[in-house]
Parts: sequence; C-alpha cells; structure tokens
Amino acid sequence: MPNMRLMGLDVGSKTVGVAVSDLMGWTAQGVETIPINENASEFGFKRVVELVEEYGVEKIVIGLPKNMNNTEGPRVEASRRYGASLEKRLQIPIVFHDERLTTMQAERMLVEEGNVSRKKRKQVIDMLAAVMILQNYLDLNGNQ
Repeated sequence: MPNMRLMGLDVGSKTVGVAVSDLMGWTAQGVETIPINENASEFGFKRVVELVEEYGVEKIVIGLPKNMNNTEGPRVEASRRYGASLEKRLQIPIVFHDERLTTMQAERMLVEEGNVSRKKRKQVIDMLAAVMILQNYLDLNGNQ
C-alpha cells in the first residue's frame, strides 16, 4: 500500500485538536488547536481544509468520545456530524476511532510535566488528545 498521511482530530465544544502522521504512518505529531464556537456555527472547517491541503492528508481519523459503558452521548453525535460535514467538503475518507479517556490522559501527562501552567494546558490539551487518538489508530491499524 502506498504511504499516506493521516490527520487526527479531537472535536470539542470550544476547540478542535489537530495532529498529523508521518508519511510512513508510524508516528503522530501535534499541529495546532483550532478555536471553534458551536453556538455561532463556527466550526473551523476552513482551517481544517487548509491543513489537509498543506500536509497532503488522505484520510482523517476523528475521535469518538464514547461513555465508559460504550454508550454514545451528545458529544459522539457532534463528532459524527463534524465528520459528515468534513467529508462533504473534502471528498476523502473519514473514520471514527474510540477516544475514551484521551483528554484525561493528555491532561494527566501535562500535569505530570509540572512546568505547564493551567492556561497553557487548556491551549494544548485537545491537540495532545488528537495526537493520542491518531497514534492509537496508527498502532492498531497501521497506515490504512
């Protein structure tokens, strides 16, 4: 299979964390956190499209924040809608990946660093969660 770059997204209510893979599909790196405003229907789609083009992304992995009992709440539905909207704009495959606990794991990692302020953590938490979502997907599926 030819090498391709994947993008991971952690879709929140206020931000979208973005990560991309290397061409070999081995590692995920954080790119940025895009501010969004659901109430004003500002979802950051334009910036995601720009990043897809800039990095030559051929597939997007969106985290699904399922409940611990595997049920789906309102944030899962919001992530699915986000993916459907992106798919219409980009015409590239969108896949969903279980992201339970990634934001909590990301926060724990930043707290353990010790030198990351609360304000800085809020700025990078979703990007780090996107890295974890994409890395988990790559580890389980390879570059597919």
